[in-house]
Amino acid sequence: MDAFRLASVEQSLSRAAERTGDITVPVLDRYYGRCPEARAAFDEHSLGNRAWLEARMVENSLHCLLRWFECPGEIEILLAGSVLHHSDILDVPPMLYSELIDATAEVVAETIPPENAREREVWDTLRRELQELVDRSGKWVHPLAAVR
Repeated sequence: MDAFRLASVEQSLSRAAERTGDITVPVLDRYYGRCPEARAAFDEHSLGNRAWLEARMVENSLHCLLRWFECPGEIEILLAGSVLHHSDILDVPPMLYSELIDATAEVVAETIPPENAREREVWDTLRRELQELVDRSGKWVHPLAAVR
């Protein structure tokens, strides 16, 4: 466990909370700007409460970002199963999943002062490693799910 990376992630998340408050809206604005088709998936799967599902998915993204360096095995199990479930059962492709995690990471990372280069490097690593994990998990998607 790298104490600096863990401290950097916690510091970044605290700073983002202080400066932005609830980051759900800025994350979703960024996410839907990149992936407008995701809005339909949230509408379809939210059972009439899209705001709740959106907040829950941003919360899950934050959880993955916060815990990755400390417990990568936990996050790997969580994401591997979730990516497959979302793709095979809910018809949500892995790309939409990874874009939400990335949008969440970007909103947090944008609060890092320019002079904190090492903290930025931590977030670059975090984003890259979680993207790679989602990509690996996506390789297990059922072949018929990719055709839909």
